[in-house]
Amino acid sequence: MFQANWTSVTDFFFLGFTHYPKFEIIIFVLCLLMYLITLLCNIILISISILDSYLHIPMYFFLSNFSFLDICYTSSALTPMLANFVTGKNSISFSGCAAQMYFSLAMGSTESVLLSTMAYDRYVAICNPLRYSSIVNRRICLEIASGSWVTGCLIALVETMPVLQLSLCGNNVINHFTCEILAILKLVCVDTSMVEFLMLVISVLLLPMPVLLICISYVFILSNILRISSVDGRSKAFSICAAHLTVIVSFYGTALSTYLKPSAVDSQEKDKFMALVYAGLTPMLNPIIYSLQNKEVKGAVKKLFIGNLLVLS
Repeated sequence: MFQANWTSVTDFFFLGFTHYPKFEIIIFVLCLLMYLITLLCNIILISISILDSYLHIPMYFFLSNFSFLDICYTSSALTPMLANFVTGKNSISFSGCAAQMYFSLAMGSTESVLLSTMAYDRYVAICNPLRYSSIVNRRICLEIASGSWVTGCLIALVETMPVLQLSLCGNNVINHFTCEILAILKLVCVDTSMVEFLMLVISVLLLPMPVLLICISYVFILSNILRISSVDGRSKAFSICAAHLTVIVSFYGTALSTYLKPSAVDSQEKDKFMALVYAGLTPMLNPIIYSLQNKEVKGAVKKLFIGNLLVLS
């Protein structure tokens, strides 16, 4: 069988959703709407976090980082797919595929680390409110955020580099809409057990471990919330934690079902739709979930738009 390394491949071709010709245009429209809403909502959340001085607190600093991550993550996965659909090419260059695979992994890994650190922020805010400003200060926030980004980018490098060294079987057709690492491994004709073991170890460290730490922190958080005598205080604490938990379930649930399923299970078609959820739907819903019942965010958005209208008038 013909073998070739990555450098001898000039282009890859995506199958995308060609198996569902009747639904291709619907999927394209839905992806375009998800991408535009993701951009709009996350840009608004970042803007108000920067412009409104009342939101210059750790929670919104982390949310701004989270929103920027979502924009990068969605852009790396959906933008090439949308562009290919419009042009009808359905292809990507070798360097473009390598970059897309790396950035998707880097953004996903960083998001996993950042979500777990946001649980620590909620833990300190609710369990040690009097010491919150001294424990989670500006320096600590910058260290946590930069540490999450550096960790995510390094992990993605560790995953991507071994895959780029593997030999392909002369097949450059990817059964996916993006250069997803699991779909790329399907094109490899040499033994991938070492790469798969490395991915398994990383997936366990990035998925079940953070989920376990988050669950432990929320046991303490919920026990402290139940001790709050004020009904308003309990309600506010519950709403903030519920928003974070909803995002956690959405992100880790889809990631766990994709990256920790048994290797014998061949679910490439299912993986495409799961990828649409964690690359398109979840980043779109994140800012809505966080801000839907948040009075501070609603007030900041109103001030931002009213101020702009006054300036324009």
